Amino acid sequence: MNAERVDLMSKLQIKRSTLRSRTLSLIQWREHLTGYIFLAPSLLLFGVFLFYPLLKTIYLSFQTTDPTGKVVKFAGLANYSELFRTAEFMNSLKVTALFSLYTVPAGIILALLLGVLTHSKAKGMKGFQFIFSLPISISVGTGAIIWMMLFHPSMGTLNYFLHLMGFHPIFWLSDPHWALISVSLMTVWMNLGFNYIVLLGGIKGIPDDILDSAKIDGVGPIRQLFNITIPLLSPTLFFLLIVSMISSFQAFGQVNIMTSGGPMQRTNVVVFQVYQEAFVNFHFGSGSAQALILFAIIFVMTLIQFTVLERKVHYQ
Repeated sequence: MNAERVDLMSKLQIKRSTLRSRTLSLIQWREHLTGYIFLAPSLLLFGVFLFYPLLKTIYLSFQTTDPTGKVVKFAGLANYSELFRTAEFMNSLKVTALFSLYTVPAGIILALLLGVLTHSKAKGMKGFQFIFSLPISISVGTGAIIWMMLFHPSMGTLNYFLHLMGFHPIFWLSDPHWALISVSLMTVWMNLGFNYIVLLGGIKGIPDDILDSAKIDGVGPIRQLFNITIPLLSPTLFFLLIVSMISSFQAFGQVNIMTSGGPMQRTNVVVFQVYQEAFVNFHFGSGSAQALILFAIIFVMTLIQFTVLERKVHYQ
């Protein structure tokens, strides 16, 4: 009887453990299903507006299209090999690199200086912080129109001040030597609001005890900036560098509105070249190949930044 009772008890325990495991599996399955149900709208939007266009771009990059944009035949790697023999595309890579060089360092350095100067509890600093943050609320189209008025050769404000100082007027957007610099100035101003807000938030996150101790030790403002503020801001600066670099390689709106890639293709950045090739010339195969090459360049540059520059970031 005792043996039978022990055997019965063991069977009951096995059944209970089996039932408990099935119940837990059912609960986990229901939780996963609930999570996927809540994620379904986002996954649908990502699929329609991100994954499908990406797959379509990859497909079109290996095809040849007719003047109406319809696929004619499989081209293989011909679209890619032809690009590096095309003067327009190579020029667009050069212009984009210069545009990034003009805008990224200047935008971050200017925002950092303004953040350091306005990080104070003095009276009136809130007003300056509000003014320097304003560009983030202005769209690319509006900003481009504003700066086109400032750059106007005869009625523009900039040439008016040059005239007062005795200089000759500059044809900011029509002179090949000044066009890219002019668009870069507008872009630095347009990105200033975002850069300033991020860096000001990073500066406010630095403990006051560290800055007060430095002042007590007789550390001047310049040494404090380079030896304390910038090292403690390195995670924020690293983030801004990544975001600004990607944004500079994707610039399109200001170029399209202000110069349309001219004069003499001096402002023909890669994204505008892709737009011209795909939606003006209806060469969707070549345009898709250019877009994927741009994606590869951005990916490689971001990977290099994470591999090399992140080592110099000091996380608290």
